[in-house]
Amino acid sequence: MRSVENSPIIPLSDDRLSPSAWQATLAEQAHTISQLQQTIQAQNEALQQAAEQQRRHENYIQLLEEYLRLAKLRQYAAKSEKIPGQGDLFDEAELEVALQEQAAQLPDDEPHKPKPKKRQRQFSSALPRVRVDHCLTEAEKQGALKTFFTKVKEELDYIPARLQVIEHWQEKAVFEHDGNERVIAAARPVHPLGKCVASVDLLAYVLISKYADGLPLYRLEKLFKRSGQAVDRSDMAHWIVRLDHVLKPLITLMRESQNSYDVLQADETRIQVLKEDGKTAQSNQWMWVTYGGPPDKPSILFEYDPSRAGHVIERLLDGFSGVLQADGYSGYGTLCAASGLTRIGCWDHARRKFVEARKVALPTQNRANDYLTLADTALHKIGQLYAIERDIKDQTPEQKRAARQADSLPRLNDLKAWLEDNIPRLVKGSLTRKAMEYTLNQWPYLIGYCEDGRLNISNVNVENAIRPFAVGRKAWLFADTSQGARASATIYSLIETAKANDLEPFAYLQHVLKHIGAADSLETIEALLPWNIARSTHSRT
Repeated sequence: MRSVENSPIIPLSDDRLSPSAWQATLAEQAHTISQLQQTIQAQNEALQQAAEQQRRHENYIQLLEEYLRLAKLRQYAAKSEKIPGQGDLFDEAELEVALQEQAAQLPDDEPHKPKPKKRQRQFSSALPRVRVDHCLTEAEKQGALKTFFTKVKEELDYIPARLQVIEHWQEKAVFEHDGNERVIAAARPVHPLGKCVASVDLLAYVLISKYADGLPLYRLEKLFKRSGQAVDRSDMAHWIVRLDHVLKPLITLMRESQNSYDVLQADETRIQVLKEDGKTAQSNQWMWVTYGGPPDKPSILFEYDPSRAGHVIERLLDGFSGVLQADGYSGYGTLCAASGLTRIGCWDHARRKFVEARKVALPTQNRANDYLTLADTALHKIGQLYAIERDIKDQTPEQKRAARQADSLPRLNDLKAWLEDNIPRLVKGSLTRKAMEYTLNQWPYLIGYCEDGRLNISNVNVENAIRPFAVGRKAWLFADTSQGARASATIYSLIETAKANDLEPFAYLQHVLKHIGAADSLETIEALLPWNIARSTHSRT
């Protein structure tokens, strides 16, 4: 094609041109102009493509920087979800320097501030007391009309644990009958593990130390050695695995009670098991946790399974019908759809995504003094929902439902509209946009708690139950075998269910281990369930 720059431009005012030449000249001029227009259009398209490519590169760089900040925070920063200065973040005076668009979207009231904890002024009345008298000398008292004592101070004392050996001596009587001797022996308590060198109190201490206090068995081994007697960690592990079989009937009864009620919470967390068939030592397995049961018989049950497939939760919820509260994992949705369960979501999971996004999101720079992010706004709006729940926590289910219908639903509608308006402004793949997408995708389930006053805004009960497991996991890191993981699930279930029923876990385990060996009927096993034990003698102080 001939270059446009070399195309001749013939002056239109040349009188020497004939009409036919004029037409030819005009046609060539039109062709030249068309070529120029096409060239300009191609250049514009190239510029647009370059601008779009640059925009994509900038967005990609922005995402990389965001994930880099997130990786640094996960490695070095504190893991708390609490936002520094969150009590003053949305003060009206500070809103004056924020973005006008953001400020218009924010409510005027400040977030609910938690009440400060009251300081404990005295020791528990359940603790034993030892009186120590500080006496005057005889010389100092000589000539006094009378003497008396006044209590001037109380100190909290600690008696170090110690090991001792219990010698069991069994009395036997010999009788003679028809020339034959007959021996009768005194009854002795049935040990849950039969021939075992550990007393039930020592077994309870090992269980509490590992699963409630997060002490690995190797540390317990060193602790016992300092106390005067070595106890091998492999022996302790063996005791724990054997106790799983002994205690399993209690877990079965708790599961039946839990699934008999129509409200249930569920969640799952990772656990590493080194020797799991078909799995590598580096792979993740799963500890499933459910919370439910009648209000006067709450239970928290752990269940180990190497799989996260939906059939696991289907097995755990066998016989359950009602409302299931869980996070956005698809397995819960599949189960609810297949079993006709009502599913509701967890605002803790949605909120946590905004907390994570806020930590790495940079404030917009439209104003020199702008410091607010969209994640900040979302967290404040969600915080208002939690504030309502704090205000109504002591009300009846009927009152809670009425309060949610009147106060929570309007705020939820406002939050949804705000999310839909702002999500197009964000780069796809950014943490803030992912948090918004998760919240909107889960919206039908997240608002479900407003329909029933018995429901919670979040899976807080399960979250609180998982926390001791997560703390312990940081100490002992992994389970060696699947048998050990299942035994751990059993012990965690007993400890956390004891807490839920206001029982002191160590005292409860002591009681169970002392009696379960002789429990040979359904009635005697049911008597060991936490809600059937007198709280007056085993309550938490």
